[in-house]
Amino acid sequence: MRYKIISLVILASVMITSGWTCTKGTSAPVAQKMQPVTLNYWRVWDGPDDFKEIISKYKALHPNINIVYRKLRIEEYESELLNALAEDRGPDIFSINVNQLRQYKSKLVPLPPQINMVYMVEQGTIKKELVPELRTTPSIRNNQVRDLFVDTVGKDVILEYEDAAKKTKEQRVWGLPMYMDTMATFYNKDLMNNAGIAELSDYWGSDKFKKDLKKMTKQDEQGNILQSGMAMGTGANIDRAHDILAALMMQNGATIIDDQGRVAFRNIIRGKDYNPGIDAVRFYADFADPTKDVYSWNAQITNSLEMFMQGRLAVLYGYSYLLPILKAQAPSLNYSVKKLPQIEGSSETANVADYYVEVVSKKSKYKDEAWDFVQFATTKPDNVRSYLNSTKKLSAIRALIDEQKEDDELGVFAEQAFNARTWYRGMNYAEAVKSFNSMLEAINKNSETFEQELKILEGRLKQTL
Repeated sequence: MRYKIISLVILASVMITSGWTCTKGTSAPVAQKMQPVTLNYWRVWDGPDDFKEIISKYKALHPNINIVYRKLRIEEYESELLNALAEDRGPDIFSINVNQLRQYKSKLVPLPPQINMVYMVEQGTIKKELVPELRTTPSIRNNQVRDLFVDTVGKDVILEYEDAAKKTKEQRVWGLPMYMDTMATFYNKDLMNNAGIAELSDYWGSDKFKKDLKKMTKQDEQGNILQSGMAMGTGANIDRAHDILAALMMQNGATIIDDQGRVAFRNIIRGKDYNPGIDAVRFYADFADPTKDVYSWNAQITNSLEMFMQGRLAVLYGYSYLLPILKAQAPSLNYSVKKLPQIEGSSETANVADYYVEVVSKKSKYKDEAWDFVQFATTKPDNVRSYLNSTKKLSAIRALIDEQKEDDELGVFAEQAFNARTWYRGMNYAEAVKSFNSMLEAINKNSETFEQELKILEGRLKQTL
């Protein structure tokens, strides 16, 4: 037994370092699949070291496949990606925000029902040897995606696929995530201590919520805000303003864009005498209205994240990706994190999900190999765990979330994962975000245009569908 193990280890080492070689009698299909393959993989945010263990494990299974990982800056990523795809020099695998999946769909190939790959199989009775064998392996099924990942993933990545040759339509997987993120409350403990506040309210608009906000907002004699209790009310100078507003809408029972691809945030709910989407916009906008009791923000204030890092903003709503930014740029800031507030008495517990998915280019010469690697990286808990430990990100796999609930930094975000979902179902996410911000800026300048701006937003969102 000891000799057998040592022999297999040595053989595996030789295969990894030198690649496979075709043996006598190897069939043509097997020989073809054993040829050297290079998969180019483009991403943002994470570096090659974060994927080192996953790529190493994959190459041990498939020594003939080489994965070239490239990290690009977010500022250049989309333009470089689109240019490369147009010029047939693009990557085989790349990463996009899940809200852009429909936008990129024409450039992608969905997960095939099964994948053909070569595996080394031990054969022989007296003399054992590893022999290449071509296997057809079923891909992860739609219902397995829904069971493996948090609910929003299945709704986001399983989209219609039309087979022009067969004249059929079916639901297929178009991307798979390495992680996900949820929105939480970042709060300055020093500003709370100075205001004599022990803890923040868990509910939007409660009496305690309003009282605490007033205590933590400071203005000079001219009415200029020197210290803000909370960053809400405008669009351009608040990080992820569109997501904060989307969370309020969803918690209030509104649907921004429904499953049929219709803009629905202005719809009145049957049996209710109010419009939950419009009420959420009005609630959000009040925080930048000087005539309201909750006034704590305006368009003249600097960016919300900058304000928070300067110690002049008590409450900031944001994702876990802010944690390393705050650690690097504001190391002495005394802050903590708690769950995103909810609406008291509401049956809707909701949060906003934000994440990227790994996709395969339609122009890739190695679609089976590319999708095989994506499945290997995203659906195997041990592989995903190595990535999460390296990047300090939140899992999209349900089984790993319970582990992360005990994490000092990610625990709060993990506790919200099962109720988090995306809100956009259109073809141009950037334009939708811009439309939300434009609406908020216009309302802030002139509140009398409120209804008009909501109609304009509805029209702009329709154009992106």
